[in-house]
Amino acid sequence: MEYQSLYRKWRPQTFEDIIGQKHITQTLINAISLNRISHAYIFSGPRGVGKTTTARILAKSLNCVKGPTPHPCNKCERCIRITDGYSMDVIEIDGASNRGIDDIRDLRNKVKFAPAEGKYKVYIIDEVHMLTTEAFNALLKTLEEPPSHVIFIFATTNPHKIPSTILSRCQWFNFRRISLEDIVAKLKMIVKDEKLKIEDDTLNIIARSSTGSMRDAESALDQIIAYCG
Repeated sequence: MEYQSLYRKWRPQTFEDIIGQKHITQTLINAISLNRISHAYIFSGPRGVGKTTTARILAKSLNCVKGPTPHPCNKCERCIRITDGYSMDVIEIDGASNRGIDDIRDLRNKVKFAPAEGKYKVYIIDEVHMLTTEAFNALLKTLEEPPSHVIFIFATTNPHKIPSTILSRCQWFNFRRISLEDIVAKLKMIVKDEKLKIEDDTLNIIARSSTGSMRDAESALDQIIAYCG
C-alpha cells in the first residue's frame, strides 16, 4: 500500500474536523444553512492553518448530492472526487504559476460553462496575491458580474497585496495561527490512532516549533517517526 503522509491522511473532511478556526467554520455553516452563500471569498492567514482545506470542504458542502449542506456526506461520488482532486466542478489554481492576464482570460472563458454534475463550479485560487495587476483587473470584471453557478475562493498569506477593488467584492475570513493546546491535542489523537509511542514532551516540542501551523506539526511528526523507525 502506498504510504500517505500524516498531514494528508489526517486532513479534515468536515467543518467540525477543522481545529482552531471555529469563528470561520461556524459562520460558513450558518451561511450554508441560511442559503446565504457569497459568490467570492478570501481566506487569508499563515500557511498550514486550514485555508485550502476549508475551501475544499466548502466546495463539498455546496456540491454534495445532499447539498447545499453544512454537513457533506463524504460518501457520494461528488464528495469523493472533490476529496481526491478529480472533480470537474472544483478547479484549484496555483496563483504563483498561473498569474498572468492570459491565465485569467482563460478562466473567464471557462466560468461561462455550467457545472458538469454539481450545483456550483468552485474556483480555488491559492496564493492569489501573486497575480499581476493586469490579471487582477481582468478578474475584477468577472467578480462584478459573476455567473450564478460560480463561486471563487481566494487563499492568500498576503492579503495586503490584493487590490481593494477585489477585497471589497469578497467575504473575507482571516485564519488564525492554531494554539499550542489545539496542536498538541491533535498530535495526541494521531499518535493514539496510529498506535505510536511518543512522549508528551516530544509532542509539545513539535507543537511549539510549528509556530501555529498544523500541517508543519504533522510533517514534523512524520519526520520523527521516520527517523526513529
